Amino acid sequence: MTSDSPLFDSIRIKPRGKAKAAKPKAEAPPCGWEGCEKKGEHRAPKGRDQEGEFHWFCLEHVQAYNKSYNYFSGMNDEDLTKYQKASMTGHRPTWEWGKNGKAEAVKKRRGPKPTASGKPRKPWADDVGADPFALFGDGGDAAAQKAKRQTRTVGNAARKSFAALGLDTDADPETVKARFKDLAKRLHPDLNKGDRRSEERLRDVIQAYNTLKAAGFC
Repeated sequence: MTSDSPLFDSIRIKPRGKAKAAKPKAEAPPCGWEGCEKKGEHRAPKGRDQEGEFHWFCLEHVQAYNKSYNYFSGMNDEDLTKYQKASMTGHRPTWEWGKNGKAEAVKKRRGPKPTASGKPRKPWADDVGADPFALFGDGGDAAAQKAKRQTRTVGNAARKSFAALGLDTDADPETVKARFKDLAKRLHPDLNKGDRRSEERLRDVIQAYNTLKAAGFC
């Protein structure tokens, strides 16, 4: 085929046009920090009861905000416990099944069952794990309490739960609660932009805390 073949007459080349201009980037809102005139290019969660809503700050002020951010601010222990339970089900409503309220009332009226020797049980004896370390007895000094914790029996599940929280098995209840609150704050999804690893770690932390609480360690 030669260069003057009529086949070349049917070939059409699209003329090179100008490259499409990139869409202009939406202008960032002003920084939400009072007195700051920079652009707010970084978002930060507004907090509890405002999930899904965000502040917009400049880099300097979003870092300052995140350092002081505490999702659990204002929660007492009761509220925190409710949040833990709700987290285990993804904050979906649950219903309690199979609870025999009448039987519980009768049991309470009759009092604790006697021991094999006929002596009355202590009030907490029917509740396994309710007082595993004689916490209802006469209190001693801090050293004595620590010695009790060091010699207490720690099962495999509790040992793993202490490890999940990064604590030794002789940690006192206040230390366990404080560590849980700290980890729950740092691993909360609002601070980790939906990172799946953080969510899984948070579930492990909640499960570990609930295990220790059920066993009477906090």
